[in-house]
Amino acid sequence: MDNLIRQKIQTLLDQHRTMRIATLRADGWPQVTTVGYANEGFTIYFLCGIDSQKAQNLSRDDRVSLAIDDDPAQVMEITGVSMAARARTLTDPAEIEKAIGLLMSRYPEQKAAGLSMPNPSEVRLIALTPTVISLLDYSKGFGHTDLVVC
Repeated sequence: MDNLIRQKIQTLLDQHRTMRIATLRADGWPQVTTVGYANEGFTIYFLCGIDSQKAQNLSRDDRVSLAIDDDPAQVMEITGVSMAARARTLTDPAEIEKAIGLLMSRYPEQKAAGLSMPNPSEVRLIALTPTVISLLDYSKGFGHTDLVVC
């Protein structure tokens, strides 16, 4: 992967904290939701309810697609990242603690307001590992995308 592209992807992942993620329902239709996330490098962590539709979808099929971007005033300023990734439910206590720490650091307002993260037994913590990343940058031309296979 080109170093400049790697840096642009990393910057976009680091400067955002919400993403749209698509999982596959039992009937084969994609289900898209917005979730908060934290990342370490290109690995993305998020949580969902244990019995949520998203958790049920991921238990059947670990493939996801996601998008992270801004909403600029000018079309030709659109930048973003989309990726295909594999989801893995975290079970190792040390990894769970690390993921919760990353998520809490991404949302300092929640801690400042006295709200705590849910107990790990009450949620499902998920790690996403990308397989294909698309870096969208309209400043290079309408719809310009650099595709990176991981």
